Amino acid sequence: MAARLSEDGRHSVIVLEFGGTDFGPFIQMPAALSYPMNMRRYDWGFLSEPEPGLGGRQLVCPRGKVVGGSSSINGMVYVRGHAHDYDHWSESGATGWGYADVLPYFKRMENWHDGGHGGDPEWRGKNGPLHVTRGPREHPLIKTFVQAGAQAGFELTDDYNGEKQEGFGPMEQTVWRGRRWSTANAYLKPALTRANLQLIRCFARKVVIENGRATGVEIERRGRTEVVKANREVIVAASSINSPKILMLSGVGPAAHLAEHGIAVHADRPGVGQNLQDHLELYIQQACTQPITLYKHWNLFGKALAGAQWLLFKNGLGASNQFESAGFIRSRAGIDYPDIQFHFLPIAVRYDGRAAAEGHGFQAHVGPMRSASRGAVSLRSADPKEDPRILFNYMSEGSDWADFRHCIRTTREIFAQSAFDPYRGAEILPGSGLQTDDELDDHIREHAESAYHPCGTCRMGRADDPHAVVDSECRVIGVDGLRVADSSIFPRITNGNLNAPSIMVGEKASDHILGRTPLPADNAEPWINPRWRASDR
Repeated sequence: MAARLSEDGRHSVIVLEFGGTDFGPFIQMPAALSYPMNMRRYDWGFLSEPEPGLGGRQLVCPRGKVVGGSSSINGMVYVRGHAHDYDHWSESGATGWGYADVLPYFKRMENWHDGGHGGDPEWRGKNGPLHVTRGPREHPLIKTFVQAGAQAGFELTDDYNGEKQEGFGPMEQTVWRGRRWSTANAYLKPALTRANLQLIRCFARKVVIENGRATGVEIERRGRTEVVKANREVIVAASSINSPKILMLSGVGPAAHLAEHGIAVHADRPGVGQNLQDHLELYIQQACTQPITLYKHWNLFGKALAGAQWLLFKNGLGASNQFESAGFIRSRAGIDYPDIQFHFLPIAVRYDGRAAAEGHGFQAHVGPMRSASRGAVSLRSADPKEDPRILFNYMSEGSDWADFRHCIRTTREIFAQSAFDPYRGAEILPGSGLQTDDELDDHIREHAESAYHPCGTCRMGRADDPHAVVDSECRVIGVDGLRVADSSIFPRITNGNLNAPSIMVGEKASDHILGRTPLPADNAEPWINPRWRASDR
């Protein structure tokens, strides 16, 4: 957004960033993705409240505290979401955010490379700043997973970000020439050479609102509190956790909640902090009978060798996030577009880098995409330095449990296909001894993890909707000169990882802020399975 707002040279833009530099292999090397999201240097270190639906467990909620934000610590998986996700946005009150409206912005931001694996060029962008690539897909298990999906009767797709999302096929990543291609690398760093764009490292305490208008931001730097004045507008893009926190500290939010903390109310918006959504997932892990998985590199020597190759040549194992095959399927007949996502990985390991078992294995990350559960972000106090209270309310709907059980059983069915016969050993997780609904529910309660896709806490909608926080031009309802533009404005979570839709929001919001006519609509029709009413495949 800063890059787009400053590119014509007519406007001065200041980016307020608390995080430090993204320099170094922990961030820039794609295969090192488990490190930055577990380092307080780069991550805010948020933790949920004890989650009732998960037996009181507290789940980590990594958010980027570094230049590039969460795009500098995420898994680099690139998923636009399904066309019908955005049509739902439009139908729910986010006018002008249907798929025909947002597709041109996805194309504008992309520089897409198919890597020789096919795809839908007419649906993709080729001249944008964000390089989107595909891993080498050389590991035999990567293609085996796709073959097994087809053997189980599911669709294949050459490009889930193109016309046809449904099916199994190559997974895309924001990696370019062996480096993480974050928004910092794609947009911000090139733009910082402009005289009209400035980056200030500071802690944003709150937005200053005077007579119903945002006039600046109260910040803290070098031990002093000061105000950065805004000549035109203040734009909050601090994540679905910090954006509602900043709004509430600024006096925009549920009036009764703000009053509890002695905060003067400038705009009573009960939707601020509400509508919190996320994707939960399970790791379905299988032992591998052949010593071919990435586990053979999961030791000090192997990691050092991969790191050295990456440092010298920017290639090898370190140059991919290793998520190179994906699947998007429908959970049952009557669902018209996918609501389950798979990430496949040729090693059995957690996001925190810990292996679940000593030995060779592989895994699928799987979870439902459109849970009905909703949570909230709220203040603990009026102290800007105190972390907000985060309650996702995971698994609070009965449908969540049925959907997750279906995910487990469907993944087992895929791993049982003949394509995996040369490799399939014993099931590691959940373990073949767990079969009944109650047994699987206990496993879900104990092992479900966040996919780190929080969104929805400053929902976009109609100005007359009391629970909407921003209107269709990202303007905070009830306060002039203030906008929010990040994943917090999503009315409903999109189907897949959220980095791509979040960047799209920044692209489209920049046109609204500049008063430009939106890009012309693109009415390309997505592929919808003709059997969707009768079958899940």
